[in-house]
Amino acid sequence: MSERSGIALWAGVECTVNRVGDRYFNQLERTGHHGRITDLDLLAELGVTAVRYPVLWERTAPDGPRSADFSWADERLHRLRELGIEVIVGLVHHGSGPPWTSLMEDSFASGLAEFAGAVAERYPWVRDFTPVNEPLTTARFSALYGHWYPHRRDSASLLRALLVETRATAAAMRAIRRVRPDARLVQTEDFGAIASTPRLAYQAEFENHRRWLSLDLLYGRVDAAHPLHQHLRDCGVSDEELARLAAEPCPPDMIGVNYYLTSDRFLDHRLERYPSWTHGGNGRDAYADVEAVRVREEGIFGHHEVLRDVWRRYATPIAITEVHLGCTPEEQIRWLVEAWEGARAARAEGADVRAVTLWSAFGAYDWDSLVTQERGHYEP
Repeated sequence: MSERSGIALWAGVECTVNRVGDRYFNQLERTGHHGRITDLDLLAELGVTAVRYPVLWERTAPDGPRSADFSWADERLHRLRELGIEVIVGLVHHGSGPPWTSLMEDSFASGLAEFAGAVAERYPWVRDFTPVNEPLTTARFSALYGHWYPHRRDSASLLRALLVETRATAAAMRAIRRVRPDARLVQTEDFGAIASTPRLAYQAEFENHRRWLSLDLLYGRVDAAHPLHQHLRDCGVSDEELARLAAEPCPPDMIGVNYYLTSDRFLDHRLERYPSWTHGGNGRDAYADVEAVRVREEGIFGHHEVLRDVWRRYATPIAITEVHLGCTPEEQIRWLVEAWEGARAARAEGADVRAVTLWSAFGAYDWDSLVTQERGHYEP
């Protein structure tokens, strides 16, 4: 695997800092990477050309840029520069910001923009940024499913959080580009698709429209013709707010595709076939929401199809920005090969696929509980 195929090999550090109640779960501390700068030399030995690396708002400047402590980031970003590894800096990774804000507050956008500008000034050689990792996924986990702070469980809150993240991303990039006009937005998202029994085809269609919503908002495409326009209005989003986003779009310079073995879902109205913890509904039908890989006869859609869909929709350069499987080393290698071959196939068809990223380079903790419980479950 090398750039001979036209596809670069990147790495990424699992760096989630998510909030559950008043407690923060910090992956950098759990994995020990926080105290091991020598880990970066191991990345260089792998031959990676770039790394997704955190300069997280919550960790660096919880009380604002004026009292920020950049010492940890200084050491590591300078070392990566010495090693010749490009950096894609992440500012929020499944977080909701410092304790004084949240995904439901306008202060999230203004606060992140202020921090982003300070980061750009401090590291002027960095060109690539991900202000908010996986905004739709973060909004779903925080405001629709209630797993993470602020623990909301309704569609209106989901959309409010997503709109705040969209404004925050655009404001952060404006602040960064005042320092470095050629800065690039590398926007990541999980693009898992939804399949269903025929009875639930309408719900699968809705969720398959929603899977694109974070990117559609950044591109300024959510107008009266958008399939979810009426849904947004029903949830309290005004046409004026959508018009403002459309008037000042912030299209990504590169789309980061995050796709896991369990990203694709299957909706099944036959509840008796599934354990109760999979049961849910939409007010019209009750159904189980399960991993497609476990039950769908055709299996998952796969990296190739997802990359092809992203390219057809946005025609923007793409990188696979997270490849990880919590399983045996043999299965992890098989999944990496599936991603690499999917990237090659999509590129051969004309998609501008630039890179594949080895994610969780130093492992991750407690994703089996979606990082809601500290049980010590380690995935290498």
